Amino acid sequence: MPLPKLRDAEIAWIIQQVAEYIGQQRQTYRERALPLDAHQRSAMQPFFPASALDSTRALVLSGERVSNPPVYPELQRMGFELAALPNFSFMAAITFVDTVVSHEPFTERLLFHELVHVVQYEKLGLPEFAAKYVRGFLNGGSYEAIPLEVNAYELDERFAQAPSEPFSVANEVQSWIDAGRF
Repeated sequence: MPLPKLRDAEIAWIIQQVAEYIGQQRQTYRERALPLDAHQRSAMQPFFPASALDSTRALVLSGERVSNPPVYPELQRMGFELAALPNFSFMAAITFVDTVVSHEPFTERLLFHELVHVVQYEKLGLPEFAAKYVRGFLNGGSYEAIPLEVNAYELDERFAQAPSEPFSVANEVQSWIDAGRF
């Protein structure tokens, strides 16, 4: 089913709600999360700037799941089907600015993917990241079509194919920004 057509003011309101949710979730989980361990830092260092590795905190949840944004009931009233919205409790992990919350133990590939999001947040800032995430979902019609996710999946695939061939994630993300791909 196609997504409902929204007015600019409705989109702006949704973006604000999503940005607030991200900030609140970061605050909720940040104090329980830990810095990357020596093995994680070593594996990720050839790909990521020190700023991202230094700021990132990670948490593997046990017996709990990340909840969906509280805006979802209002989105349903606007005409969205709940099944069409990203379900955070089913995602392997979610990045809230520089705090990565996982529902499963971190593999190198999962951590890599989430660190791409940390770099995206670093370069865009929380308000712009939220705007691009929401607009990407609305324009693409699905989680998989969000350009921020496409970028992270393409880069984690490149990493998985050749983990011993370093490249700069920061440069790759910047090239997407410069090309207007987000």
